[in-house]
Amino acid sequence: MARVALDVPSDTLFDYRIGPGQRISPGDRVRVPLGRRTTVGVVLEVASESEVPEGRLRPITEVLADEARLPPDILALLRFCHRYYHHPIGQVVATALPAGTRRARPLRLQHRRRYFPTARLASTGVEAVPARQVVARRLALRLLSSGSLDEAEARRLSPRWAQAMARLLEQGLAECRTEPRRPRSASATARLLPLTEEQEAVASAIRTGLDRYHTWLLHGVTGSGKTEVYLHLIADVVNAGRQALMLVPEINLTPQLEERVGTCLPGASVVTLHSGLPEAERTQHWLLAATGHADIVLGTRLAVFTPLPRLGLVVVDEEHDPSFKQQEGLRYSARDLAVLRGHDRNVPVVLGSATPSLESYANALAGRYQRLTLTRRAHAEATLPQVRIVNMRSCAAGELLSAPLKAALRERLARGEQSLVYLNRRGYAPVLFCSGCGWTSGCRRCAAKLVLHATDQRLRCHHCGAETAIPARCPACGNADLLPLGHGTQRLEDALRAEFPQIRLLRVDSDTTRRRHAWQAMRHAIREGSIDVLVGTQMLAKGHDFSRLTLVGIVDPDAALFAADFRASERLFAQLMQVAGRAGRAQRPGEVILQTRFPDHPLYRALAAHSYDAFAQAALRERREAGFPPYVHQALLRTDGLRLEACLAFLGAAAHAASELKQARRGVTVFDPVPAALPRRKGLFHAQLLVQAPSREALQRFLDAWVPRLGLLSARRVRWSLDVDPLEF
Repeated sequence: MARVALDVPSDTLFDYRIGPGQRISPGDRVRVPLGRRTTVGVVLEVASESEVPEGRLRPITEVLADEARLPPDILALLRFCHRYYHHPIGQVVATALPAGTRRARPLRLQHRRRYFPTARLASTGVEAVPARQVVARRLALRLLSSGSLDEAEARRLSPRWAQAMARLLEQGLAECRTEPRRPRSASATARLLPLTEEQEAVASAIRTGLDRYHTWLLHGVTGSGKTEVYLHLIADVVNAGRQALMLVPEINLTPQLEERVGTCLPGASVVTLHSGLPEAERTQHWLLAATGHADIVLGTRLAVFTPLPRLGLVVVDEEHDPSFKQQEGLRYSARDLAVLRGHDRNVPVVLGSATPSLESYANALAGRYQRLTLTRRAHAEATLPQVRIVNMRSCAAGELLSAPLKAALRERLARGEQSLVYLNRRGYAPVLFCSGCGWTSGCRRCAAKLVLHATDQRLRCHHCGAETAIPARCPACGNADLLPLGHGTQRLEDALRAEFPQIRLLRVDSDTTRRRHAWQAMRHAIREGSIDVLVGTQMLAKGHDFSRLTLVGIVDPDAALFAADFRASERLFAQLMQVAGRAGRAQRPGEVILQTRFPDHPLYRALAAHSYDAFAQAALRERREAGFPPYVHQALLRTDGLRLEACLAFLGAAAHAASELKQARRGVTVFDPVPAALPRRKGLFHAQLLVQAPSREALQRFLDAWVPRLGLLSARRVRWSLDVDPLEF
């Protein structure tokens, strides 16, 4: 009897009878009947007995002959996610696998033919090939010089290669082998940059523990060369015959990192895993990793579930980034699971950031992680940029560019250097406003405003995607005087073009990078020096190294200072530190001009001093006094439905169910139900209930008792989900 995980909202496994001749092990994919249809599931257990009567057990339809099954360590990781995040086990398994694995066909690696010289050719040389066989002799020369040829390489030598290669095979001068088709291999020549003295000290410390589990928090200032340290460590691991997993927060960072890894590590096979890949390609990359043919896996958060039989190192770059937390379905933290994988596989984990999350920083202070620091920039002549704070209270209301920022931009234009003006808000203006009656452009499906996009003359909701044409008159009073309120990147772009008519300006946000390969083309233009000024959002804040960029202007960052979310200041500091770090990364000095109406705010003062420690220690003191993570542990029960009252009623019943758990609730606080920060989104109302405990163990003990009761509550027209360790409220 096999116990199978199916992609259905159930906490149970489904028992099926193993048929004659079927050989099944945990981790196999199988096709099984479910109701009137068949579906694909994963075997998690093989048992001798079932609680289902023998006569009611349905047989497994087919065991899919995959080239790789889920190994025991991944099965254990999936079971942990089921228990810790309290998510249905079948949906946990489905989330962890590429979409191609849900199809009822065997997973097979694509193979290609590769040709090798025989011992006869090696001993006789090309003289064994008649001189009149020009193409065959050309192929033989290449076989001897490079050691092998694939079909694509042979085709580039001559369109008549196939007939010539057939002659070499007949004459015993070449032999053909098949091998998995790999997406790319690194160059034959290593191009790893030498490490600085500080980088070498950090890398040496980590090398002492490459044979066992340990979590290292690599805290390096922007431009300090954390990636170079990663690459040297990955090279050590690959040269020792093991695999490396490197997680990055954004899809946009993956291609450039893949390119860099491909030119630095000789002979290593590199694959990427992220949601931007076509289904077939992603499945092939997953198989290459799972079968051990890929040496290095680069990916976003979902890559943390990739089977790696030779795993030797896990790296999480920009570990502070909230993108590592999944915000729907299985709400897992890829960073936390990466640490767990390292522990379970007894391999080291490196968490890197210029602005570590306060949770990781607290773990380092407590001794659970070992903190290593890079305090200087890697380039010998590069220094951290000077940060100048400009008080905007003396400027006219609505003024986007201060006099110091304009002057600094002129200086860079005169010197042929590049500048970046940062505003983390896309569109032209956050809202359209009627000066007559006060009407604002609200979204009909969300408790949010429609954002004005002047480029294509539309109003768009950034939450649900709804859009409409800009009205000629106010829908409420008919007034034609409609005004944009606030600023977005499009309005900033217009202001810069009006001030500097001749500049070569490029706007980088999710609107301009929507087309495939758009960002790669933009990045090439920036590096070629054909752009003077960049305008952009947080897409430009991390992972980019532009040697000509010496000025960063930061516009309108103040809103996050007073947000209700207690993590807002942490995110703001990380964003500003990261974007400020784009300036002066080569031999030219950098400057940052930050425009604010609160120039004396401690966050900005810490930024000006490049002191993450000052900010982090103050923030941790505030969180300890207020009783916020990492000093407490939280779970958020979320609901959505067509009526807010129904959501709140369900949460009220959930709170009542919690009050009955006297023993399990000891030390646990269950707060009152409240509407979410954005109470209506995509046509649905959202409400939530917060649970807080002094320890992770106490929280899980309570959730183990509470969640089964939630499933028994009446939830008509209400959907609910549990978010353990929430980042957003």
